[in-house]
Amino acid sequence: MKHLKWIVVVMLVAFIYSCKNNNNEAGITAKTEVKKDVNGFAYETVANDPTGLRLYTLDNGLKVYLSKNTDEPKIQTYIAVRAGSNYDPKESTGLAHYLEHMVFKGTHKIGSLDWEKEKVYLDSISSLYEQHRAEQDPDKKLALYKQIDEVSLAASQFSVANEYDKMTSSIGATGTNAHTWYEETVYKNKIPVNELDKWLALEEERFSTLVLRLFHTELEAVFEEFNRGQDSDGRKAATAMLEGLFPNHPYGQQSTIGTAEHLKNPSLVDINNYFDTYYVPNNMAMVLVGDIDFEKTIEKVNNTFGKLEGKAVVHPKLPTEAPIEEIVIKEVFGPTSESVSLAFRSKGVNTKEQQLVTLCDMLLANGKAGLIDLNLKQKQLVQSAGASASFFNDYGYHRFYGAPKDGQTLDDVKTLLLDQIELLKKGAFEDWMLTAVINDLKKSQLEEYENNTGLASAYYEAFIHHEKWEDKVSFLNDLKAITKQEIVAFAASFYGENYVLTYKRKGVDNSIVKVSNPGITQVNLNRDKASEYIVNFNATESKPLAPVYVDYKSEIKKSSTESGIEVSYINNKTNDLFSLNFIFDMGANNDKKLELAIGYIDYLGTEKFSAEDLKKEFYKLGIDYSFRTGLENTYVSLSGLKENLPAGLELLESLWSTAKADPEAYVKYVESIAKSRQNNKTNKAAILRGGLLNYAKYGEQSAVRNIIPITEMVAINPQELVDITNDLKNYKQRIFYYGKNVDIAINALNKSYKTAKELKAYPEALTFTENETGGNVYFVDYDMVQSEVMFLAKSNTFNAEDIAVSTLFNNYFGAGLSSIVFQEIRESKALAYSAWANYAMARDNDNSNYLMAYMGTQANKMPEAVSAMLALLSEMPEVEDQFNSAKDATLKKIAAERITKANIFWNYERLQKQGIDNDNREAIYNAIEKMTLSDLKTFFNTTIKGEEYTVIVIGNKKDIDFQTLKKLGEVKEVEADYLFNYATPSEIKS
Repeated sequence: MKHLKWIVVVMLVAFIYSCKNNNNEAGITAKTEVKKDVNGFAYETVANDPTGLRLYTLDNGLKVYLSKNTDEPKIQTYIAVRAGSNYDPKESTGLAHYLEHMVFKGTHKIGSLDWEKEKVYLDSISSLYEQHRAEQDPDKKLALYKQIDEVSLAASQFSVANEYDKMTSSIGATGTNAHTWYEETVYKNKIPVNELDKWLALEEERFSTLVLRLFHTELEAVFEEFNRGQDSDGRKAATAMLEGLFPNHPYGQQSTIGTAEHLKNPSLVDINNYFDTYYVPNNMAMVLVGDIDFEKTIEKVNNTFGKLEGKAVVHPKLPTEAPIEEIVIKEVFGPTSESVSLAFRSKGVNTKEQQLVTLCDMLLANGKAGLIDLNLKQKQLVQSAGASASFFNDYGYHRFYGAPKDGQTLDDVKTLLLDQIELLKKGAFEDWMLTAVINDLKKSQLEEYENNTGLASAYYEAFIHHEKWEDKVSFLNDLKAITKQEIVAFAASFYGENYVLTYKRKGVDNSIVKVSNPGITQVNLNRDKASEYIVNFNATESKPLAPVYVDYKSEIKKSSTESGIEVSYINNKTNDLFSLNFIFDMGANNDKKLELAIGYIDYLGTEKFSAEDLKKEFYKLGIDYSFRTGLENTYVSLSGLKENLPAGLELLESLWSTAKADPEAYVKYVESIAKSRQNNKTNKAAILRGGLLNYAKYGEQSAVRNIIPITEMVAINPQELVDITNDLKNYKQRIFYYGKNVDIAINALNKSYKTAKELKAYPEALTFTENETGGNVYFVDYDMVQSEVMFLAKSNTFNAEDIAVSTLFNNYFGAGLSSIVFQEIRESKALAYSAWANYAMARDNDNSNYLMAYMGTQANKMPEAVSAMLALLSEMPEVEDQFNSAKDATLKKIAAERITKANIFWNYERLQKQGIDNDNREAIYNAIEKMTLSDLKTFFNTTIKGEEYTVIVIGNKKDIDFQTLKKLGEVKEVEADYLFNYATPSEIKS
């Protein structure tokens, strides 16, 4: 749900480059002009801005960012508030974040059955929380909480849970969410264009009034989010780094999630005061990017949000930081693999330093040809390494990070990272790199901002950071004006012994806060009831949006090379970028060594170029290449600027055909794989969703366990792997091209791409038998606060006719904020932060479907959570209104969906694996239109009810209630090495 934004890498939050042409070359200025539309509304526009932004300011101060994109009949919406954790009262940290949660709970109209009666109870709850906060005696404090729980239950008889989510779902909105960070809270929806009127009316009501209903259950959800943070070593390391960088400023002293003590002692008075202070239109912005009419849209916004009253907003003056004059050392402990980071504090957005750090960051680590990329990653001197730059309103930072190889210390990695910074300070990078990194940024922007969501995000970030749009448009030009001499001089002065050094070590974290189970009484959801507001909302009809289906056979054009290889292609009508993909229908299931060979080629050079020089040549061209393999397919891809396709393909062909085996690189490569395996088994997500899930499905004979032991890898001649990759071209294959002018691609292929005249058939693939489920509980011991539980039941073999009913079932029962499972387990019982259930259709038409259900919950809540989930899986609640909302939402999402661009091809690839040869959304839409709640009940009773579940669990053995697990089946504790078929460290060394 409303996720917490902890650490976001912002390599460039500035410039949106043209999706259609290059208007922003040096010499063309970006200047703001003020114009008026046909209705007399004034707006700002920027000359030579390819995004076409119109920035309006309503009379009440609300900023409205509008941009038109007709790729799909949808609008990406954001409502951004300059209100983040920086402005939390010191005694109420975490306030901005849990206020964000409460804004989804409704108003005196939304979610209330009788406001006058409900308000009496809510006022009482607020008063009790103030008493609870002031009380120091633990027994009296507990007694007050029990009163809060009792009054909350009484209040819930007058409320309806999740009405806001039901309404956004009913209009076909997707991505309904929000996030809170240091300087911002941002509310998100992507809506069908025909539902703009209803969405605006709903949001205007939502932001007009704050009602803190169902507060104590939602606060428990925030506690579960707090626990997830405690279980994330990455978050803990980031928090420690920020504490070192900002010993006075809230960036380092007030985490967005807040402290456990403050979460335990909230003040509803403080929350209301915060809302009244900051949630005013002159402190907010609305962003709408999509298929809009400018004049009609701003008029509608003004008629709704223009009613809100503005008032003066004064943000608190935040502390300034003294320079860091010596290395600050931080240590963090946890179960995951070790790493180290170095962070240098910088100035914030809208500064020259932002530009310089951005360029330094790209010169050091661009993922391809930066100093860290070539000198550390390419040469395999560390397990992993990189850098990222982040910028806020007051400050920013440049972070370097790395993980050690086996036998390497964290200080060894630190020294290697510092060595690369020293090279930058000495100017030890080639002159062409500056132009190349700016072109790389340009290309990244073309890719990232050709969709509505990316562009809309740039707009709201500009608002939060008080940036003029003309400055963002001119950002790349500003970078072009910076010389190598300036960068070297800046680096020499900026990077010294003025950094925060954070060690993430393996070990027990003694700072973990254990959170008690408060024993919340289940509140009323009132699923079968509705407020007057939602009744009127649902009665308002929007002009229907007709679905549009794809004729794949006409959209995907066919050609071929001179050698007879089929080339499927789709014209790129948006920009001059291309992607060229070689597709082989064979993978690791056909040959275990193929995956090893495909990974090895990344560290090889040719007769003409060393491995490092080859990366530089690709980077000069603005071309990316990749070799990757999965279980069933292998892909070799080339992408970048269309005009450089021939040269890029020639370069790729030279690597593919003439790569030179490098025994030393191979030794390091195998060592890296061995270390990765050791690291992987410390990753709880990999254990649960990779190891445990596959073991539950397949047992010992699974693709996850079908790996080459390290001892066998050591004995392989690396030349054999080079030969495997080279020979790949001689197997049956298909090519897909997305770009302009397919003839350019065909001609380049005819000239440079050489294969055997007769292409070989694929080796026979291994198949793995799906086990029957039920009667077993597989458990992995892991040092964590939460426990994560997944139920798995093997179901029917794939049948395309089941897609429609399973899609509707998922939306009604287990997917989304207004689903039965989410409401029952989180909203009503406060037993989990995340809870869902999903009937998952098989990806291949000869495999089985699965019913899966998941919960992430405190270990001391697990017995109750398990019982609640099993009850739902045994008997599906029938709520006619909720079913109708889910049905309408499903139909509207299909109607608004557009499969475009390269996705046409890749979606068709997916359908064909299921034995489907057309756009099956038409059949799905027509089937769902006729469905009733009775149909869904029949599906549940015949497909889900009475299923036997295999249960997989990861958690701390000391906290798990094994008596509960034993009721679910025979409990078997398994080790990660066994799940993944890894050798133990001692076996590797021997």
